[in-house]
Amino acid sequence: MITKGNGRGQITIFIIIAVFIIGAVTLFFVFKESFTFAEIPVSIEPVYNTFLSCLEEEIFVGISVLESQGGYMELPDFQPGSHYMPFSSQLDFLGNPVPYWYYVSGNNIQKEQVPSKKDMEEQLGNFIEEKINECRFDNYYDQGFEINFNEAEVDVNINENKVDVSLDMNLNISRGEDSILIGSHKISVDSKLGMLYDSARKIYEHEQETLFLEDYAIDTLRLYAPVDGVELTCSPLTWNANDVFNKLQEAVEANTLALKIQDGDFFLKKEENKYFIEDISVKGDVRFLNSKNWPYAFEVNPSEGDILIANPVGNQQGMGILGFCYVPYHFVYSFKYPVLVQIFSDNEIFQFPMAVVIQGNNPREALETTALELEIPELCGQKNTEIQVNVFDTKLNSVDAEISYECFGTKCDIGKSSSGVLKGEFPQCINGAIIVKAQGYKDTKYQYSIVEQGIVDVIIDKLYELDVDLKLNSMDYNGKATVSFISDDDIKTIVYPEQKTVELSEGQYEIQVSIYKNSSLTLGATKREQCIEIPQSGVGGFFGFTKEKCFTTEFPSQVISNALSGGGKQNYYVLESELSDSNTIEINSQSLPTPTSVDKLQNNYILFDERGLNINFK
Repeated sequence: MITKGNGRGQITIFIIIAVFIIGAVTLFFVFKESFTFAEIPVSIEPVYNTFLSCLEEEIFVGISVLESQGGYMELPDFQPGSHYMPFSSQLDFLGNPVPYWYYVSGNNIQKEQVPSKKDMEEQLGNFIEEKINECRFDNYYDQGFEINFNEAEVDVNINENKVDVSLDMNLNISRGEDSILIGSHKISVDSKLGMLYDSARKIYEHEQETLFLEDYAIDTLRLYAPVDGVELTCSPLTWNANDVFNKLQEAVEANTLALKIQDGDFFLKKEENKYFIEDISVKGDVRFLNSKNWPYAFEVNPSEGDILIANPVGNQQGMGILGFCYVPYHFVYSFKYPVLVQIFSDNEIFQFPMAVVIQGNNPREALETTALELEIPELCGQKNTEIQVNVFDTKLNSVDAEISYECFGTKCDIGKSSSGVLKGEFPQCINGAIIVKAQGYKDTKYQYSIVEQGIVDVIIDKLYELDVDLKLNSMDYNGKATVSFISDDDIKTIVYPEQKTVELSEGQYEIQVSIYKNSSLTLGATKREQCIEIPQSGVGGFFGFTKEKCFTTEFPSQVISNALSGGGKQNYYVLESELSDSNTIEINSQSLPTPTSVDKLQNNYILFDERGLNINFK
């Protein structure tokens, strides 16, 4: 129960509180100039402005580094590539390392290293914390200023069109009677880092989902390299693998630069090829780059050394039954190269590289998870036996070489010898083979079973480059020919006269020379009837009875423009002394009758197998 006295006491308290609040508000407005927080004295203001300018400059430096290095200030750990996968974890672009967002490591593992926006903010913050202590105030020290500050703590927020930085650091500036302590510093700079990064992520995710870069690579491969097909001719088709690779590099470089991004607001110009427009909605302009000076890997099978050869069908014995010649070919390529993606707006460029991988004429599989392994052989993950491999030439000089181990068709990279010696972990295998490759030496396969630790000595043969001097009927010949040097484990073929050198090592060879001359031989149109057994219809077919059905195949007429007109075969053991003491291998072959009919053309192939060659080293 409240008495009258108590009620009066409570009212008095409320009145006192109200008077206090009104008085405080009145005092604030009357003396508000006296309550200005951290107002910077005029004499000190230039020093603080210099500090803010230094802070802003370091922010822009950090942003530039992030944009040029694919979103990284601190680079991920470097991982080297290999002869199989040429990509390291970074692309060297104009001397600047740019981490790949996607690549395949030297041990054949797909890897992603895409930074998040949070990662970028943390790295930029760490950069500013380190660099802010390097701001120079020498001129102000000379004027009598005292400037002191402690450790900094930075918080960064990357937005679409600006970067906000909040710096907590006690900065004490004083001179004479003027002094100020400022603990919090905020600055916002105009930058499209966030927008460019978001666009980069969209392009990267589109590539991982669609593999559009690999699709362009497949089209380029089929357009600029022999992949598969058939040509009507009676002479072999040959391509130089190095020439094919050079054309591919040039085509990839040009076609990559031609790629463009089309979003909803993009209108195709008349002179632009729609084929090169990729439909992705991003902000900013986009450029795709490749250079033939960047890491590449190129492999093609089947091949004979640096030559791709497709042999004709129909010019052997029995060709009269077939009635025409044709050359089928099918080559399988593995092709890998980097593409650098640049997204730019005004003066800012954000860039990141990706690896483009073609395996067996097909694009790689789309990446679904981080560090997804390709088909890494289980054998190569079980290297548990130490083997020492010593590599020598035939004169017992040490040779540095790349060493791998093969077991039942699976090959594992082991490493490179140093001063001719490699100590490495090998997988265990019965009847496996140590494979040794060294520049200037013949690839060597040494059969060796690994069940326990051991030491292996491998001797490899040196390769000698010789000029090839081809003669026909003892006269110099500079027409069209193919010259093959066939050993038990290798075939080297040159296309003469475009190629006139060959690398040989000591060993047994079958040397073959095929000389082709212009011909006007015409094979007329032919028909051939072929009969096959097919099941009878009705009840007879139920009991397994068959009937003969015949059909006729028509072959068009064909003009043979090049026909076999000379050459032969010769078995010859090449001594290392002949190779080391000579500069030229002279091969003399005999001509064959110019074919004027199908029968005479067939006869030339019979004579070719019987004709020998004269071999001389000079």
